[in-house]
Formats: sequence, C-alpha cells, structure tokens
Amino acid sequence: MKIYYNILDFKPVPNAVVTIGTFDGVHRGHQEILRNMVNRARNIGGESVVVTFYPHPRQVLSHDSAIRFISTQEEKIRHLEALGIDNLIIIRFTKDFAAISSEDFIKDFIVKNINPAVLIIGYDHHFGNGRTGDFSMLYELGNQYHFKVEKIQEQDVDNEAVSSTKIRQFLENGDIRHANLLLGYEFSYTGKVIHGQRVGHKMGYPTANIEVAEEFQLIEKPGVYATFVDFDGHAYPAMTYIGKRPTMHDNRPQSIEAHIISFDRDLYDKEIKIRFVDFVRDDKKFDNFEALKQQIGADEQTIINILNKKI
Repeated sequence: MKIYYNILDFKPVPNAVVTIGTFDGVHRGHQEILRNMVNRARNIGGESVVVTFYPHPRQVLSHDSAIRFISTQEEKIRHLEALGIDNLIIIRFTKDFAAISSEDFIKDFIVKNINPAVLIIGYDHHFGNGRTGDFSMLYELGNQYHFKVEKIQEQDVDNEAVSSTKIRQFLENGDIRHANLLLGYEFSYTGKVIHGQRVGHKMGYPTANIEVAEEFQLIEKPGVYATFVDFDGHAYPAMTYIGKRPTMHDNRPQSIEAHIISFDRDLYDKEIKIRFVDFVRDDKKFDNFEALKQQIGADEQTIINILNKKI
C-alpha cells in the first residue's frame, strides 16, 4: 500500500475507486465498504484509494478533552493495508481545512487530484463544512465531473447496526465480546513494557506494565480481562488488569498490567500487543493482600478456561 501525507504527491491512476472517511476502528461496516472498493477497482482494472484525515476531525473541532478513539493512526494503517487497499491519502485536518465547503472539497481535492472513476461511501456519510455533503450532493457532482457514486447500505451483525460510536460504548462498559463482534477482530493495545512497583511479582503473578503511546487511545472499563499477549511472533494467554489498584492505597494513576500465564521472560522496554477476549470482573478493593492473591488465582483459572476455548 502506498501512503501519501500530502494529496499533491498523489499521481492520478486510471479508474481510481475512492472512498472517504475517518474509519475509527476499521470495523465490520468499514470493512464492507473497503472490500467493495477493492473488488470494484479490480473489476475495472483500476486502483483503490482511501482518503482519510489526521488528526481526527473531532480532536480539532471539539473542545471535549475526553475524546478517545478505538484505533491509533498506526493501527488504522495496518488494517487498511491488510484489506488490500492500494493507496492511502492522509489529509492533515485543520480548522482552515474544516471551513472548506463540501462541494469545494470534492472539486478541488478529490476531482482535481485523484480524478475518481467511482466514489463509494457509507449509507450515512456526511462531509465538508457543517457536514452538508451527502449522497445526493455527490450524485449531482458525479454527473458534473463524470464519476459514479455508489452507496453501501448499513451493515448489521446479529441485528445490531455497526458503528464506531456503539463500539466505543461497549468498550467503555466492559462488553468486550460485543465490541469484538462488531469490530470483526479483537480490540487491542500496543505499547512498550515499562517498570512498575513489582507488586504482582511479590504475589507470584509478575506483570508487564504497558505504556500506551497514543494519548487519545480509548481505555476500557477498569477490571480484569482474558487476553492474549502478542510478542516475538507468538501469542501467549494472559490475565490483564486495568485500574488504579485500590487495594494498594498508593493513589497511582490507572495502569494496564498483563500477567502472561506460565511465562518468565524479561520484557522490559519491549513492545507488546494485548488483545482483549472477554471481561472477567470489575475492579474492586480487597481487605488485604491475601484476599487479593486468592482472587487473582481464581481469575487466572477462569481466564485459562475462557482462552482454552479460543485456541
């Protein structure tokens, strides 16, 4: 996949099949659009072109500092590449760019620089200043500038409409199974293993504390999760904790700690990926360390049973 950080660097290709969006999470609804455009491009002897934005428009236009996203920019790029996209154009989103009308965006950015043969969008896609651009406007512009416009209908999974907003809500509520179902893959974090206070090690459950690199990465509901840790080409069953360790009384910030089951290698400063499979229990304060240790032992067995069904 070729990646362009300036649309002016893109050289128009014959029969370009284009889609536009932010694609947070690259969930199953997005995947349907992307597979359709890849197949459409192959059928007409062209190339697929995804146009996306960075930073996410909500980071620029919203004053809400609590905005969090399902995927990082790097993860989004990996998902797009895995789906067979030929070209990715990342437009830097600024307040000046946001002021461009939807018609001028299509005319001055998409038509002028890409010259699409086909533009494929989702059923509810809106774009441009005030999000005034929609399918009807694109259809008219397509007639004017000689490109076809195709709309992908809403995607349902088990009668549930797929959207990034719903997936964020599921993750925030600890409903990992439901979130993963709509994503079409297991939600994950990638980060560097950092030094902690070695409390888990003292209790016989050493953990890899990870530092999530992306400031706006969504962190799920605090609690204990059944996970896999990917490292060095292998997937290891793990018990992952998210929370502020209330039993410790140390007022530390929220941490993400993975205990890799039956694993004793040193991972400090290594980059690992934690894939979330299921929510096990809420975070809670225990009366003492012994009670906490007993609960961790029970959690580990529960997690082994869950993950054995996935292997």
